[in-house]
Amino acid sequence: MPLPVQVFNLQGAVEPMQIDADPQDDQQNVPDINYVVENPTLDLEQYASSYSGLMRIERLQFIADRCPQLRVEALKMALSFVQRTFNVDVYEEIHRKLTEASRELQNAPDALPEGSLDPPPLDTAWVEATRKKALLKLEKLDTDLKNYKGNSIKESIRRGHDDLGDHYLDCGDLSNALKCYSRARDYCTSAKHVINMCLNVIKVSVYLQNWSHVLSYVSKAESTPEIAEQRGERDSQTQSVLTKLKCAAGLAELAARKYKQAAKCFLLASFDHCDFPELLSSSNVAVYGGLCALATFDRQELQRNVISSSSFKLFLELEPQVRDIIFKFYESKYASCLKMLDEMKVSADTRFFWFILFITLNSFLFFEFLKN
Repeated sequence: MPLPVQVFNLQGAVEPMQIDADPQDDQQNVPDINYVVENPTLDLEQYASSYSGLMRIERLQFIADRCPQLRVEALKMALSFVQRTFNVDVYEEIHRKLTEASRELQNAPDALPEGSLDPPPLDTAWVEATRKKALLKLEKLDTDLKNYKGNSIKESIRRGHDDLGDHYLDCGDLSNALKCYSRARDYCTSAKHVINMCLNVIKVSVYLQNWSHVLSYVSKAESTPEIAEQRGERDSQTQSVLTKLKCAAGLAELAARKYKQAAKCFLLASFDHCDFPELLSSSNVAVYGGLCALATFDRQELQRNVISSSSFKLFLELEPQVRDIIFKFYESKYASCLKMLDEMKVSADTRFFWFILFITLNSFLFFEFLKN
């Protein structure tokens, strides 16, 4: 099944100072915001390497939509990456976009010599071979699962559902991937299995923008004994799981425009255990957490939870612009803060989730500026 061009399609813009608006139905999508970056400074290869799987493809397509100068390069990278998967529908969709983008460039006044912008031809042999391979693998995995059920081996059945889910995900069939991952729940025999099942469901639910589902399974994972009953110093594996859960919850709260809740979630992420490239990067945590905190925290909260946070400081080192904006706000230098925020908006990073957040932040900071 074809994936949406933008995984994260946010709710409608909030009124000025309405920092934590009531969430709407998950399926209610906001009209697209026509935000285009004309002079990008993004290192596309480095940016794409921060993500894996579907998220890398989606991020590249997002940049292609927002940055005309990077459109062809981003689509070529996405096309190359998608050929490592079984996702034939997305391959054909990206190729169509690349063909259109190349044609537009050739018609531009300052176009390069003819032929230098030609996209690679549609690889029909790869399409046909990949469809066959995907079908054969699906049949094998389905047969294996039936055999496991016949032998009533719980662990094998659980793994069989996971394997099917992985395959459907690799094919871009998110609905069936979610069903398979969810079915593994009945065959979990340990807290570790439950957590793994929850993380799989959370990942696909983010791709599907089913934010209530994300929060529900974050809660299920956090209530397992392995997470809920640990006290004091947590081991590395538990910290890694907790960071993934907090980041996923942060995305869901952010999509619902609950910026303060989102900030609290991102601020609980551990820098040393932040490894979730299927959904987001450490830089994303810095930006989302930092800007949400800026929009909703008072000075005391900002100083205590952000500026003085030994863990979040490490995230902010990845995004010095966000760090400097926070410091300017804390120092009541609102004009400088607004200016830096505006410069950051047009610097072509084009990260997801920024558009509505920028509207809220600018309204809030301008109000503070007028008060002072």
